[in-house]
Amino acid sequence: MLEKFVAILATWIMGVISTMGYGGIVLLMGIESACIPLPSEIIMPFAGFLAFKGEMTLWGVALAGAVGCVVGSIPAYYLGMYGGRPLVEKYGKWVLISPKDLNWADEAFNKHGELIIFIGRLLPAVRTFIAFPAGVARMNMTKFISYTFVGSLIWCYLLALAGFKAGENWESLKVYFHQFHYVIAGAGLIFVIWYVRRHFKE
Repeated sequence: MLEKFVAILATWIMGVISTMGYGGIVLLMGIESACIPLPSEIIMPFAGFLAFKGEMTLWGVALAGAVGCVVGSIPAYYLGMYGGRPLVEKYGKWVLISPKDLNWADEAFNKHGELIIFIGRLLPAVRTFIAFPAGVARMNMTKFISYTFVGSLIWCYLLALAGFKAGENWESLKVYFHQFHYVIAGAGLIFVIWYVRRHFKE
C-alpha cells in the first residue's frame, strides 16, 4: 500500500516538474519545507535527471530548490512564532514539554541557531520541520533565511547531482535515500525514549 502511494506521489511530482520546470521545483520544495513531508529525495534527483537530459541546468535546479525551501520555511517559521509558542506554553506539559525545555530551546537557537538550521537542512525528515521550532524560539529572521538558503542549496545540489550522475537510472536512488530515512527515524526514536525517561524521572 505504501509503495503504491509513493509511486503515485512520484508520478505527480514528475508531472509537476515536467510541466512547470523551475517553477515546479520551487513549488514542490516550498511544500516540503512547510512542514509537509513531500520527499525531496524524489523531487531533486528527478530535476537532476532533467538536467542530464539537457532540459534544465544543474545549478538552476539547485537554486530553484533552495529558493523553494526558503519560501516554504517562512510561513512555517511564523506559524511557530505566533501559534507554536502559546500552544506549547498551554499544552506542552501533556507532551512532556516544560517551560524549562522552552527556555533551553530559546537559548540554543540564540547561541547556535545558525548551526542548528544549517545542519538541520542537511538531514532527511528533520529539514521538513526545522523551521517551526526556529519560529517558536524566535530565531533572528535574517540569519534564519540565510542559513536556510545555504544549507538547502547544498542539499538540493547534492540530490540533483545524484540524479544527474545516475542518468536514466535515477529512480534506483530512491531505495538508498529511503534507507537513510530509517536511520534518521531510529536515531529520533532513541532521542524520544531518552527524553521521556528524563522527564518522568524529574
